[in-house]
Amino acid sequence: MTAHPVSPNTVLANALTSAEDVLAPRIQTTQPSRVTFVVGTQINGVPHLGTSLVHSLSFAAAARVRQRFGIPVEVLFGALDNAPHEVVVDPASGHRYQRAYAHALGEAALSDQVDDLYRPLLDALSERLKVPYAIETYSRQQQTEQYRHTWLRVHRRIDAARWWLDPARGVPHVRVPCPAPGCGWAEKYAERTRVLLADAHAEVHAVCLHHGPYEVFIEPGGGGYLDLATLYRNLVKELAATRDRDRLAVMVKGGDWVFGSTLVDNALTAIGLCGSQLPTRLFCPQVVTDTGAKLSKSLIREGKAPLPEGSAPWMLDTRMWPGSFTEYAERLLDMADVLVGNPRHFFRAYSVGELGRLMSRPTRSITTP
Repeated sequence: MTAHPVSPNTVLANALTSAEDVLAPRIQTTQPSRVTFVVGTQINGVPHLGTSLVHSLSFAAAARVRQRFGIPVEVLFGALDNAPHEVVVDPASGHRYQRAYAHALGEAALSDQVDDLYRPLLDALSERLKVPYAIETYSRQQQTEQYRHTWLRVHRRIDAARWWLDPARGVPHVRVPCPAPGCGWAEKYAERTRVLLADAHAEVHAVCLHHGPYEVFIEPGGGGYLDLATLYRNLVKELAATRDRDRLAVMVKGGDWVFGSTLVDNALTAIGLCGSQLPTRLFCPQVVTDTGAKLSKSLIREGKAPLPEGSAPWMLDTRMWPGSFTEYAERLLDMADVLVGNPRHFFRAYSVGELGRLMSRPTRSITTP
């Protein structure tokens, strides 16, 4: 017995034969020497089904691109350790402060968390499809000269892009946490943060929850921790990735990013990029509840949303899959191959109940690399 999705036709499906076709124009134009599929994940808890789905689709798409175009491929797992670990309100100012996982737990603890919760599946996907992968935390990424140089260059033109990156207020947040030992607190909305640009660095003035006013320098080769609001961070990350002209970076995102990426592209255009310079992205199917809303662990955990109809405990905590881990990885890849292989199945959303049905028994075999 096999399980197959039933999907309607769409405008995009009429133009494609498989999901990786959306990458063909950029590959044919740039002729890259390799393709990196970049998939970012907030490591603020145990992975749920949506996380596993995007990871498996990243590897499956990479294998298909390698097979079709004969180009070396890899997957880069971006561990977003800048996700808020704690959020408090300063009674004096009324401003909200946050402390990221990177500062609350430290590099060693976060590395153990990634190894425990994410690396086993990444290893299994990589081994099955013979697609290599690497892990990079946001903390490491923001330290690189390429990322910081890109931010310094972009921030000089922030006035042109600011309403795209923050349509509500026109103030894209730059957070540089307090550098005092053991601290790491930063104003969530950066109300009292000021950025002064010099020739080759930035001087950031902010106010700490515990230590009061402080100053931090941001330079290409070092300086304080550079954290940015979500849209702004993605603009810098994606722009920095395009600097390597021999490599095509494909940004793999969940379907909920379609709307936000439109703002990022408009911001990139505002600072001077043209269409051929915009990031290459692959939007994966979104996992939704029976109401059509994105599956949210936090809302369910906080009691603000019920468990969706047709869900099972393992969908919110993949460690609870009732079978073996090997079986879980194989079912994911079998399903991923079906989705990537047919644009009708890929460019759509799936309810948790439908994904549970598709995962309940094998689909057809994965395409061999």
